[in-house]
Amino acid sequence: MLASKKITSRIYLFLQRALIPGSLCRSFLCLDHLHLVGFFLQVLVIGCGNSELSEQLYDVGYQDIVNIDISEVAIKQMKERNASRRPQMSFLKMDMTQMEFADASFQVVLDKGTLDAVLTDEEEKTLQQVDRMLAEVGRVLQVGGRYLCISLAQAHVLKKAVGHFSREGWMVRVHQVASSQDQALEAEPRFSLPVFAFVMTKFRPGPGSALQIFELCTQEQGKPMRLESAERLAEAVQQRQQYAWLRSRLCCKAGLGSVSLDLCDGDTGEPRYTLHVVDSPAVKPSRDNHFAIFIIPQGRETEWLFGMEEGRKQLAASAGFRRLITVALHRGQQYEGMDSIQAELSARVLELAPAGMPTQQQVPFLSVGGDIGVRTVQHQACSPLSGNYVVEDVQGDDRRYFRRLIFLSNRNVVQSEARLLKDVSHRAQKKRKKDRKKQRPAEAPEDLPAAPGQSIDKSHLCCEHHKAMIAGLALLRSPELLLGKPDARPPPVGQVSLHISGLTTSCIDAVEIDPSMLEVATQWFGFSQSDRMKVHIADGLDYISSLAGREVRPHYNVIMFDVDSKDPTLGMSCPPPAFVDHNFLQKVKSILTPEGVFILNLVCRDLGLKDSVLTGLKAVFPLLYVRRIEGEVNEILFCQLHLEQKLATPELLEMAQALEQTLRKPGRGWDDTYILSDMLKTVKIV
Repeated sequence: MLASKKITSRIYLFLQRALIPGSLCRSFLCLDHLHLVGFFLQVLVIGCGNSELSEQLYDVGYQDIVNIDISEVAIKQMKERNASRRPQMSFLKMDMTQMEFADASFQVVLDKGTLDAVLTDEEEKTLQQVDRMLAEVGRVLQVGGRYLCISLAQAHVLKKAVGHFSREGWMVRVHQVASSQDQALEAEPRFSLPVFAFVMTKFRPGPGSALQIFELCTQEQGKPMRLESAERLAEAVQQRQQYAWLRSRLCCKAGLGSVSLDLCDGDTGEPRYTLHVVDSPAVKPSRDNHFAIFIIPQGRETEWLFGMEEGRKQLAASAGFRRLITVALHRGQQYEGMDSIQAELSARVLELAPAGMPTQQQVPFLSVGGDIGVRTVQHQACSPLSGNYVVEDVQGDDRRYFRRLIFLSNRNVVQSEARLLKDVSHRAQKKRKKDRKKQRPAEAPEDLPAAPGQSIDKSHLCCEHHKAMIAGLALLRSPELLLGKPDARPPPVGQVSLHISGLTTSCIDAVEIDPSMLEVATQWFGFSQSDRMKVHIADGLDYISSLAGREVRPHYNVIMFDVDSKDPTLGMSCPPPAFVDHNFLQKVKSILTPEGVFILNLVCRDLGLKDSVLTGLKAVFPLLYVRRIEGEVNEILFCQLHLEQKLATPELLEMAQALEQTLRKPGRGWDDTYILSDMLKTVKIV
């Protein structure tokens, strides 16, 4: 039951705004005739009980109100209470499933919690009673009239109400009664479930199938959002309920663990901001350190500090606030700048403030460098195998520009990344300054030129795990093996293949399952095939199996696996389990030279599964080194066939230095900041 005085007050204010001519919610109810009828609306209240709602509406001018209830006691009490003060308002004992009124007697039917009270379950008897009730509501309403039902919108109640009236051809709108501003003002909200108003507008029956209209309005003054189906409307309402529950928990208690949520565009329903709530219980509270908002610059949401839970905890601790909310900006959305983002988010994020924060506390908005960063989508398409993807240029913390490939099915993971050459970055910065004068959106696609392949800095590796994989070449013992012997790298085509190609004269076989990714690599990442670099469009499993099944097998000095899994439920995102199956590893072993090295990027959060993978690898490759990547889940595994090949750390570093000297030759791309031996200092034998 909706018994709280605060909630009753909100409902009253909502209905008052909805019924007063010229009010903010006039468009919400679409009562275009109100300027003609004024307060002379004919209103029926069903299941009135002893609620003060009718009395409040009467006192502001709506005097043509009829109240009905099945309880004789309630009707007698209300008659006595209102006989002298509200003589024109009537109270009748009547069954709302068998009303005695003529058809089309009322313009508005109000229901404050009655549907919720009746529809307590989905038993056949209950559903039949509700059907009779809703049919009677439809009968006594005029065409153009509204059924206003105040409800907690439990799933079965919403389903029944929306289903019934949409089948009748009525327009369905669900409105959240309590505004976010009202809720934010409450120091200790006691009622965590939001209250909704179902607004069902009766249309005149037309020929053929009725047009179904579903809308949701989440703020009293907000623009309604049109939804395509009743199911989508139910999902949207459930999201509002979950948010209200989460908000009530955050207001009452700190340290709930990892909490994240999306704030969506009110017009399109598309995610606009992703918020992560990070509490730091160890921070000693003071007046000015309760709460802060951190805006992550565009394109940097994938960095460890912002994209991983441990990184965000470190950020919050260093910021020194009891609660820090990080805000990631979504691609495909336009942002005018930090001030507009702050204005847009201020009211919403205040709802997530911790308990005990002073009511007039100023909440600081923090960022890196004081701006929202640069993200320019250069290309976007859909691959039948990889799904929707984008190629985008972003500005790093050193003002250099980087090109990234992102699969939209996993937005926070960079599939491939390359640094742009400085001259391109410089031109882009000049163009950006020029464009600012034109007041163009921050994410307009012209901010950076659609740089061709030669704009890529092929000497630079962006990812630490790729650097570690390259450093593993030192295990070949003889650097000369890279100057003429073949190297196989099953999927995918990427920066490692390109980097090795620029460093060595080896022959490289690269395997990529998705032809679209080869096109992306060629057009946007400076990749090109040659006599030494061949790309095979195939499933890596099939390709290696075919090589292993040949009468005369090829043998490779190096085999690298850097393969992502499309199944997020496995606990291992790289590689797919089939790539570490025992029988398949035997095939890998059969095409590796005796002195060769098999290098594998392992990303596994399931400790039991990781132990199983390592055990399986050691069964095929007795010598197994591991290099953990600091701040990431990635672990690079270097696998060899013979234990006698084992190297102590000093020997390994010496070989890395020798390899680097061999590769640092004129005409070969080499990043001077990249020291091979540094990448191998923390290598351990499993």
